[in-house]
Amino acid sequence: MLYHQPVYKEDGQMDGESCIKKAYEFIFNGDFEQAIFWFEQAIELEPDQASFHHICSVSCARSGKWAKAKLHAEDALRLDPEHDEYRYHLQTVEARLLLLDADLLLAANPPKLTEAVEILIKASIMDPLSFQAFYTLGVVYASLQQYDKATINAREAMRLDPSHSAARRLFADVNRKRRMLQGGIKARKRKRNR
Repeated sequence: MLYHQPVYKEDGQMDGESCIKKAYEFIFNGDFEQAIFWFEQAIELEPDQASFHHICSVSCARSGKWAKAKLHAEDALRLDPEHDEYRYHLQTVEARLLLLDADLLLAANPPKLTEAVEILIKASIMDPLSFQAFYTLGVVYASLQQYDKATINAREAMRLDPSHSAARRLFADVNRKRRMLQGGIKARKRKRNR
């Protein structure tokens, strides 16, 4: 592997780009903690570089450091508000934070299903490619016996990850329950009409 030698300014300080190169070396070696450290060094040297904040945010997100990822994503967008990629990335980070909030509500005793649904809907709107948001919505709606909504969300989760076996089972289960419920309603209507 080719290692980049840090470039130093005349005063002996590294510049931001050299820190970024150092960060990528650590990423290539699988050391994300050190990569984040070097991204943050680059940001310290050149705090107005939106791209430095963005790539630091991406690394933080990949490492599960969602609060830090959000701060850097916000800074990137603040520095370059017209950059669509930065806006989208911030939305996906915010959606992930909402998923974490929903998980806490679902882990409560008893689970706060209705509140979790509201948060999960927001997360799915902010990140329409979030398998986890749609899958969890499907599970929660199934728990609430709202099988039409559970089916819609389970179907979307399957579309996003067709090989996810739990999503396929969820879809089959809620779709079956939805059809049984509809069949029972139709049978009761036929009896009343006699």
